[in-house]
Amino acid sequence: MEWNFLTAEKLAAALRAGEVSSAELTDEAIARIERDDKAINAICVPDFDRARAAARDADQARARGEDRPLLGIPVTVKESYDIAGLPTTWGMPPHRDYIPAEDAVQVSRLRAAGAVVLGKTNVPLGLQDVQTFNEIYGTTHNPWDHGRTPGGSSGGSAAALASGFGALSIGSDIGGSLRTPAHFCGIYAHKPTLGLAANRGMVPPTAPALPTEPDLAVVGPMARTARDLALLLDVMAGPDPLTLGVAHQVTLPPARHERLHDFRVLVLDEHPLIPTGSAVRAGVARVADALADGGARVERHSPLLPDLSEAATLYMQLLFSGFGAAFPVETYERLRTHAAGLAADDRSLDAARLRGVVFSHRDWIEANNRRELHRHGWRRLFTEFDAVVCPITPTPAFPHDHNPDLLERRIDIDGVEYPYLDQLVWAGLATMPGLPATAIPTGHSPRACRWEYSSSAQPSRTAPRCGWPNYSSKRSAASSHRGRAHYLSTRRGQAANHAESPFR
Repeated sequence: MEWNFLTAEKLAAALRAGEVSSAELTDEAIARIERDDKAINAICVPDFDRARAAARDADQARARGEDRPLLGIPVTVKESYDIAGLPTTWGMPPHRDYIPAEDAVQVSRLRAAGAVVLGKTNVPLGLQDVQTFNEIYGTTHNPWDHGRTPGGSSGGSAAALASGFGALSIGSDIGGSLRTPAHFCGIYAHKPTLGLAANRGMVPPTAPALPTEPDLAVVGPMARTARDLALLLDVMAGPDPLTLGVAHQVTLPPARHERLHDFRVLVLDEHPLIPTGSAVRAGVARVADALADGGARVERHSPLLPDLSEAATLYMQLLFSGFGAAFPVETYERLRTHAAGLAADDRSLDAARLRGVVFSHRDWIEANNRRELHRHGWRRLFTEFDAVVCPITPTPAFPHDHNPDLLERRIDIDGVEYPYLDQLVWAGLATMPGLPATAIPTGHSPRACRWEYSSSAQPSRTAPRCGWPNYSSKRSAASSHRGRAHYLSTRRGQAANHAESPFR
């Protein structure tokens, strides 16, 4: 029997029933990677010897009567997570030999749940791209079309899942780095509510793995089904045991509804600052039609929707404000001069990014106050709607573009070129206010890459910044996932989004 594409849920059932051993699953996964990954390059740091040992341990634990959530299930981990004994480089050549001494919190949680870690998946340089390539590990290709990107920065994880290299993976997201790869590769990914899952040990080399409270950035699960996302999120959710975990635990709330006809859904397919390609609009329309056919109340407009132009500008400013602190003083001062030279009426996203890089603390506080107004707007909207359906990016997966200057790159939308970084506006819709968002496949684009939409949940009322989405699609009609369905989007390819720096 072919096990590599079965869901984690089905693998767990087969393991419990004694139909297969973890050692057999692990050997089969390794064989597939060794056979197929030469053409895809998803697994950049294999850890096969330790994986086989972990599989044997899992089989012995099951023989003793143990039964943990992921016991014996092969998984992968994004390269940016610390794993003791393996390099963590973030694709940066000066750190190719850096090996951390301990596991990241989420890796520890995987191991405690019984997962078998096959290895680490590829990332872009510094996690700063919606593609996946770097000088150390090379280029990762989209499994559906090797001439196209799998997305980034969790592109290696998305490509691995689409290729049958493990049943689950963990990534991160600040600019769509979980959702965009899922969109491009046709898998599922979930960007949790800001603060829901601890991220200690997901830090650039050689920074110490200390507890942090990042603005915008999250870690999250990736899988081939929505139910598997729920399984993995249960393992990942919870505060850092060194900080908030000392005082409280997370309890994720139940779904707002169980039946599709009880849902009220707002559908968006146009953005005022960048067009949405025809292929993506068609994907959004398919989702909207399926929801309406299933009995959901579907609307196309709402006066309660926060202003999308202001949201995109605010997102870009907050996103890029974190970069300036790492720049050398002379670089920062030069950028301040450039920003001061911008016309007062320049409201382009390029201008927003430049102004954000040189934000003062006062500027950031003012932007953060405006963000709170947007959060209040979303709270009001979700008194009238249960979910929002919208794109993840304006296009399906695009051809590899390795121009080292991101400002020179362009994204082609139906034959017209736009600034490369402007495609982040849809990902930022959920990221800026800290909302959860889930990417769910919906079909293929005309060029045979997979479509997806993404759903995000309203932050929980029972735990700080805690939420979980409800999924509803042809694959899993009205399937329940703790929390409130909140923000859905479509993407091309087989993976969804993720991010760090602009993308992590």
